[in-house]
Amino acid sequence: MAVYNDQEDITPSWYAIQCKGGESFRAAENLSNQGYKIFHPVLNAQRKRQGKLVTIAEPLFPYYLFICLDQVVSNWRPIRSTRGVLRLLTFGNKPMAVPDSLVEVLRAQPHQKEGIHTYFSAGEKVTITDGPFKDLEAIFTRCKGEERAIVLLNVLNRPQHLDVPLGTLSKL
Repeated sequence: MAVYNDQEDITPSWYAIQCKGGESFRAAENLSNQGYKIFHPVLNAQRKRQGKLVTIAEPLFPYYLFICLDQVVSNWRPIRSTRGVLRLLTFGNKPMAVPDSLVEVLRAQPHQKEGIHTYFSAGEKVTITDGPFKDLEAIFTRCKGEERAIVLLNVLNRPQHLDVPLGTLSKL
């Protein structure tokens, strides 16, 4: 029986896992099902799908997630063969630990809460793609509910605020 005097080996640390393209959610789910402690930071974002804006969860780091392991007790072998996982990030052939303070800062950020990162930003130039103002350039000012937006449009050489459906706007 091996005796470990090095306290650092048995203290759990966070490590970064690189995931296969677009499979970070699958990797997180499969690792969690195997009993590993996972941190997969996501944010809610608005994206345009089939002419409508929808809110979807997106990874903060598209190809990465964090796993908490210790070097003595944790079973490291199943990680690399887990669906969605590409590899554990290493420095040389030793797994590279991520500072606990970094993970704690990420956990405390507002992207972990219910906030929504909108598809359009205030002040961004947009084009109206449908309706009486089709093909005109405007400036996005804010969302008005889930389906409407307020844009600033130059009408008769005067800036006017206009209420339009979000689905009729596209980025320039």
